[in-house]
Amino acid sequence: MNNFLKILQDKDHILADGATGTNLFEMGLETGDPPEPWNLDYRDRIRSLHQGFVDAGSDLFLTNSFGGTSFRLKLHNLESRVFELNKAAGTVAREVADRADRLVIVAGSMGPTGEMIEPHGLMTSAEATEAFKAQAEGLAEGGVDVLWLETMYSMEELEAALDAVKDIGLPVCATMSFDTAGKTMMGITPANLALRAKGA
Repeated sequence: MNNFLKILQDKDHILADGATGTNLFEMGLETGDPPEPWNLDYRDRIRSLHQGFVDAGSDLFLTNSFGGTSFRLKLHNLESRVFELNKAAGTVAREVADRADRLVIVAGSMGPTGEMIEPHGLMTSAEATEAFKAQAEGLAEGGVDVLWLETMYSMEELEAALDAVKDIGLPVCATMSFDTAGKTMMGITPANLALRAKGA
């Protein structure tokens, strides 16, 4: 059985990690720099980041791959390294989880592309799907237990991401980011998301 499905079956609640970005900045990441290359260049720091969450009692922690799509990495001329960087994110996380004295889940973090899907922007749904699929393939190869689509703000982009990961063979969790008015940047409410999820 997949580790994520097993922990859902065995536990009434799951404690997850938090403040990844804050921790990375404290470790030396500069504002504007991509954290994904650290999975290779500063592997010990990423290992320490994950280990800190495990030591604090987390049952699940996220890989250092939030901005791991080609669209985000292109801003730093790293778009050709999508698979490599995401696989490395999964691999270093897997090493930490496997050393724990209990079952710890590795969630493959997949954040928004930073682009808008047409007609609101220039990105097509097909391009978004292709970008998310390439990221998911790298994370899966690195050994993650679940794909974690996080802080999405557009229903169209979330659906493109879900389409991208449907054949990867891993469980999928999806979250959206809501502001103090109870909506995403694109006006989606939790009720909208619930209705869409129910119809999925």
